[in-house]
Amino acid sequence: MSKSNDKKAGSSTIAVNKKARHEYHIEQTFEAGLALEGWEVKSLRAGRVQLVDSYILLKDNQAWLIGTHITPLASASTHINPNPTRTRKLLLHRQELDKLIGSVERKGFALIPLKLYWKKNRVKLELALAKGKKLHDKRADLKEKDWQREQQRGLKQR
Repeated sequence: MSKSNDKKAGSSTIAVNKKARHEYHIEQTFEAGLALEGWEVKSLRAGRVQLVDSYILLKDNQAWLIGTHITPLASASTHINPNPTRTRKLLLHRQELDKLIGSVERKGFALIPLKLYWKKNRVKLELALAKGKKLHDKRADLKEKDWQREQQRGLKQR
């Protein structure tokens, strides 16, 4: 007897914050779980989430995800009042939290969400310890990206 793979054909990525890599120098990444309600999980399965203007706040030795917009489905239950931009708790180990708190408070780093994805039927958030880029850094990145694109075009034409 052989076992069949029950993997989905699609990707496990739910949402990506593309703006983050343009705006920040990523120093280190972490994986955190999210404390979600039932209607939020259903909306995430439908891909109705935006990470663009969200950030992570450290308060009372806990991490909170702020500004993430999860649009409720039209078929949500009538007895609940969904709040699409509510503050959601991040689930991290104590050692990770201590390291993040030290880096943010002493070294001037920022915590930003990079992407949401599924891992063993649980929602995980990839967050980054990052420093903001200056305008000249952004221009240099765009120039490098354009140069790489031109090189690829040249190789295709040959």
